[in-house]
Amino acid sequence: MELETALDWVIWGLAGLLILGSLLPLSKLPFGAIRGLAFPREQFLGLALVLAIGFALSQGVTTPSGIAGIALMLGVAALQALYITKFTPLWRKQSLAASPALRRATDRQFSLLAANVKKSNRDYGKLIALVEARVPDIFMAIEVDQAWIDALDEGLGKNYGHRVDVPLDNGYGLCLRSKLPLSEVEVRELVTKEVPSIRARVHLPVGEDFRLYVVHPEPPVIEHDTKGRDSEIALVGIEAEKDPLPAVVSGDLNDVAWSTTTRRFQRFSGLLDPRVGRGMYNTFSATMPWMRWPLDHLFHDPQFRLLEMDRLDKIGSDHFPMWFVLAMAETEAAESDPEETNPDEEQEAVNMIKEEQKRDREPIGSDWEDEEN
Repeated sequence: MELETALDWVIWGLAGLLILGSLLPLSKLPFGAIRGLAFPREQFLGLALVLAIGFALSQGVTTPSGIAGIALMLGVAALQALYITKFTPLWRKQSLAASPALRRATDRQFSLLAANVKKSNRDYGKLIALVEARVPDIFMAIEVDQAWIDALDEGLGKNYGHRVDVPLDNGYGLCLRSKLPLSEVEVRELVTKEVPSIRARVHLPVGEDFRLYVVHPEPPVIEHDTKGRDSEIALVGIEAEKDPLPAVVSGDLNDVAWSTTTRRFQRFSGLLDPRVGRGMYNTFSATMPWMRWPLDHLFHDPQFRLLEMDRLDKIGSDHFPMWFVLAMAETEAAESDPEETNPDEEQEAVNMIKEEQKRDREPIGSDWEDEEN
């Protein structure tokens, strides 16, 4: 009897924590401890179903406590499913597939390989071999320092005529290599000092151009607010919407595809997520299979169509690389826009951005990737 009582307490305790962890992200409070709870929605859904079975086995399906426990856990599972079902084949695709004619129009296409290398990862050869095998038109690497730049130069330097290097020792370094011509290249610290992003104009062989944004905002951590990350993501979204060129935004956003911040970014930018209606494509963590969610993203203007999207093999990093092939159509896709924003929401974001730009602080986690770690 004592064992059964202890088991009941364990089940109810886990259920209480799961309910709390599921409801707190609905508050939209910009604290890392709260925003981070929006990441493991797949895991929370699975745990809720397991606990529902636990209630049925331990307390029965006809007792008041059993019925209450099962109902609560199924409610939690439904809440989680409400967010993540959009990123399964059950949902209508947001990013349209390329037509046969557009698939043949290679002068309208470009391929992009995006990789968060993990700065302290020194297995340069795996990434270089992957790039050599895939031969992307555009290659971008995140968390690079000078040692990474040197290794990429030695392995790939002759293959890419256009480059932007921002090596840093704080885990926020960026690298962009392109076979396609680049112009109007800018390296900017949009919100937080020493957290750079890249903005460039990319020229396609067909004679049309698009804007590429490469971003890597700060991660959410328990002891810090997320205003820096949220501000940078919002600012890029606002810029992309106002940009006269069709935009592509790619990088490790340190945010999941279904979060409040990323959904707001889509409302601001009008850009599409090719994951919607296709799959999660979880890129982090490459080392812990039980803790995976989609952190590495590509969003694109409705004028683009999707040819390929794939999560690639491990490269020694805690992130999987992502592979995309897009084609620029002559017109925007109809009825493919994400949720619409409102002026009050955008003004609220602009105020947050201005306040965050005035803060003088070190980037979050700038010492995480020291060699001794």
